[in-house]
Amino acid sequence: MNLFLSLGTTTIILIVVGAIVVLLIFWVIGAYNALVKLRNKVRNGWSQIDVQLKRRFDLIPNLAETVKGYAEMEKGIFEEFARARGLYSQASRAGNVEGMAEANNTLAGTLSRLLVVQERYPDLKANTNFQEMMKQLKETEDKISFSRQFYNDTVLAYNDKTELFPSNIIAGLFKFKPAQFFEVNVEAQREAPKVSF
Repeated sequence: MNLFLSLGTTTIILIVVGAIVVLLIFWVIGAYNALVKLRNKVRNGWSQIDVQLKRRFDLIPNLAETVKGYAEMEKGIFEEFARARGLYSQASRAGNVEGMAEANNTLAGTLSRLLVVQERYPDLKANTNFQEMMKQLKETEDKISFSRQFYNDTVLAYNDKTELFPSNIIAGLFKFKPAQFFEVNVEAQREAPKVSF
């Protein structure tokens, strides 16, 4: 007790201010590191989606070749596959999540049309190569769905951290930008493919 009295009020104030500054520095470091970890999880989550989307786009040409033999008149589907793949490739190189999601939506619509074609050609449906590719495609779709959910959950946590007080101060100081969600075109997914004979 005598020590504090002998130090004087100025010294005590300096010690308190110093302690507050040290605590503030540790808080800034902790908040910054938390934001970096979340940003890296977002990047990792996206790379998982990207791997699965590329796998799906790589399966499509083989699937299209199998179908071509049965459905020569369905050329429009193959052109749409090629267009979606080109859109995805462009958006992927640019790191444009929204563009990649749009290409994914285009491909999803084209795949639903392919399923309609499959119904028109029973021999195609019975083809073992086609069945195997459809199985691989379904597995890939399941992985994409899981990866998309993980990614969007991670984006939500990251965006919350960048927008909520007080971590938004650190996010603003170090220019952490909100991440984009990977959204699917819900209207296109809800529409049932139209089958006409």
